[in-house]
Amino acid sequence: MIARSISEKALQYATQYPVVTLTGPRQSGKTTLSKALFPNKPYVSLEDIENRNQASQDPKGFLSRYPDGAIIDEIQRVPGLFSYIQTIVDEKNTEGLFILTGSQQFEMIESLTQSLAGRTALIKLLPFSYDEIYSTSPPSDLFSLLYTGFYPRIFDKKLNPTEALSFYVSTYLERDVRKIINIKDLSLFENFLKLLAGRSGQILNMNTLGDDCGLSHNTIKSWISVLEASYIIKKISPYYRNLNKRLIKASKIHFLDSGLLCYLLGITEPQQLISHPLRGSIFESYVVSEIFKYHYHHGIPDNIYFFRDYQGHEVDILIERANSIDLIEIKSSATFQENHLKGLKYFEKLYNSEIKKSLVYGGEENYKYKDTNIVSWRNISSLFKSSTF
Repeated sequence: MIARSISEKALQYATQYPVVTLTGPRQSGKTTLSKALFPNKPYVSLEDIENRNQASQDPKGFLSRYPDGAIIDEIQRVPGLFSYIQTIVDEKNTEGLFILTGSQQFEMIESLTQSLAGRTALIKLLPFSYDEIYSTSPPSDLFSLLYTGFYPRIFDKKLNPTEALSFYVSTYLERDVRKIINIKDLSLFENFLKLLAGRSGQILNMNTLGDDCGLSHNTIKSWISVLEASYIIKKISPYYRNLNKRLIKASKIHFLDSGLLCYLLGITEPQQLISHPLRGSIFESYVVSEIFKYHYHHGIPDNIYFFRDYQGHEVDILIERANSIDLIEIKSSATFQENHLKGLKYFEKLYNSEIKKSLVYGGEENYKYKDTNIVSWRNISSLFKSSTF
């Protein structure tokens, strides 16, 4: 098994909380990781219809089969189990009793809040990060990396990314989307998904997206919530604290896997990315997803924003720390140019606190340019080192 950077946190939480809940998109490696970290715990999946029926019809009897706890996979399939698990963990007062996994946030997070508040640690596991999958064998080029994406199954089984992600989307639509929003015509949602992919890395205008899809504003808002809850996309809010400026108030959206984004955009081979009009947006979403992976997998609060005002001044990523701000500009070009830093310089004049500036670009070299870290697409995790270069 490829080592996951979240492992240390998961093991730590199992010594501090009676329940550890692992959530994330389908096929991000939750089951594999749970079994690897807790090999002595019995495993049961609620995807299995027999297990699901037993858990639904006789939750006490079902849980009595696991007096020392268990790994319960796809727990969101039987949300009624949460209150019974609460009773057990309160009675036993033992850390690391249950390991729960789930790929849907809606019902699960609501049930966790109601029944297991204060009793569970919540971990978000996204697909592989660059460092996890490529630390020993780096990819040959940027475009192959973006096209392939990071879903573990593609690497484990050496699958064709376009085919694998086609099956992934079909499974997601059938098993998750149909269940959550009770839609009859799934092609409507798939069309919406593809049109949204063309807006990854952009300010989200629900009205224009609704017009393009032939859907109402409320439907668009609801469907975007479904995608967020499934960890397909991430909405990023604008940063406007302590700034006396007229700023953009709408959010940006980013797809959290570049391979899935490429598939939805109809990209079927890496070479298409060389001249693709959305190459910059795809690259930006890749960098943003790596930033979120680092935060999620290390248990760091994701105070991640972007900055943009009505004059067009913009910073792609702004990370708020306790006593400082990280500013990150993202450019897919393999050549660094000083004008890439204009947004960082503009924001620096507005803000009086300590600022760390970085540019992630499509080139290979890492170095310091004046007071800014110039970071290759291969070294995004270096952004979070105290002194990058």
